[in-house]
Amino acid sequence: MAGAGGSRSEAHDWDATAIAARLADGSTSSQTIVEALLERIAAIDAPGSAVELRSIIATAPDAMARAAAADEARARGEVRSSLHGVPVVVKDSIQAIGLPGTAGALSLAGRAVRDDAPLVARLRAAGMIVLAATNLSEWANLRSSRSTSGWSAVGGLTANPHRLDRSAGGSSSGSGAALAARLSPLAVGTETDGSITCPASLNGVVGLKPTVGRVPTSGVVPISASQDSPGPMARCVADVAALYEVLSAEPGVQARVGRGAAGLRVGIATTMLTGHPGTDACFEAAIAHLEAAGTAVIDVAYPATPAEVQADELVVMCCEMADDLSAYLAGRGGEGPRSLAEVIDFEDAHGDVELAHFGHELLVRALELGGRSSAEYAPARARNLEWATSQCLDPALAGVDLVVAPAWAPAWKSDLTLGDWDAPGSGITTAPAIAGWPIATLPMGLVDELPVGLSLVGRPGSEAELLAAAAGFERAAGLVSSGALTAGFAAPGRS
Repeated sequence: MAGAGGSRSEAHDWDATAIAARLADGSTSSQTIVEALLERIAAIDAPGSAVELRSIIATAPDAMARAAAADEARARGEVRSSLHGVPVVVKDSIQAIGLPGTAGALSLAGRAVRDDAPLVARLRAAGMIVLAATNLSEWANLRSSRSTSGWSAVGGLTANPHRLDRSAGGSSSGSGAALAARLSPLAVGTETDGSITCPASLNGVVGLKPTVGRVPTSGVVPISASQDSPGPMARCVADVAALYEVLSAEPGVQARVGRGAAGLRVGIATTMLTGHPGTDACFEAAIAHLEAAGTAVIDVAYPATPAEVQADELVVMCCEMADDLSAYLAGRGGEGPRSLAEVIDFEDAHGDVELAHFGHELLVRALELGGRSSAEYAPARARNLEWATSQCLDPALAGVDLVVAPAWAPAWKSDLTLGDWDAPGSGITTAPAIAGWPIATLPMGLVDELPVGLSLVGRPGSEAELLAAAAGFERAAGLVSSGALTAGFAAPGRS
């Protein structure tokens, strides 16, 4: 066993806070933690392993060397942050030197990453160890209206650790599943509309999609500049708060979260139910826990998303992707497609893999729209913003600090033929996605032995308040024990 002290057989169960405490008192080492996690990835996640969870696309070749360096720095008294020496996994649409950075697409496979994304540079500057890249819905799920969340041509289909035939959500599928399976204490995902919220809910973990712009997106394969936001994921709220401080370079979040939810006014979006009886009953119980945490709860109106808003959002995302993905590809190193048009041609030529289960008609539509110069773009964006802010978020948040609603019903069965055709959710993500406002999601219980999540929406810059309310709920509901919903996970089974 490399490094000092600590049982490697137990290390995968420790959350980031527990790891940091053990590193600080010398009862374990970063080398011990990293070695244990790499062994667990090989045992249950990798192709050919006992389970083949497929939440990890690649492990970092320098993970053990960086763990040793973190231990040596600690021995010299050079501790860079509260998460110094703690491992983290990042979505494979985020550039990290030594990891593939493919966004799940074969057209980016083998094109070496030359520079860390700024958010990865922040992780390394904090003394953290980038352990692995996580699988995702290819091109962050802006690819086909019939896509299956969690599938990519590079990584295959990510399974849900709670039940292997169920969806891990998308598009940050691997980040959520890796946390639930105890392959890492921390993860970074990205969200354009629901891509942290959904896997957090379905895997029973905590996720925060920050206000757009709070965490830098440079070096992240782009979808929608107006909506893309990288964010922290973990098994408990305290760990998300700690990781958010690193990602955002915003001090004081952990202290605010530690004060809890007392005094906050919470709007209850009873219009945002999922229609799934067990999930909606769990939401009613969650409201009682919020009250027990010291929050004042008030019913608020929160309109459902009209079909025309969804259509406008798709136009906006496709137009922004057409411009920004082509620009990204032109600057990416290695041999391969340099534009969206070349990606489409590449995928057509490799259709036996890329198009084996569903098409890429949304990439084609993005190309046809022609980017932000399209006559459809500006009116669609203006209509979207007016609905999201003036008709939805501003009225709902008038007089309250945040709004809560259920996220998704329990994970549906993955279906590579029909895609995510049966995915009941509340629709709570769309308005904050369009407006670029923050949303946090955490477990609120189990339904049919599968997790369901509670989502909290706030004003721009209210991440600390959202996490404080989430921490208060977590304590009141008895879920604070380091991700209680997955505490017994060993080797998952099929239904």
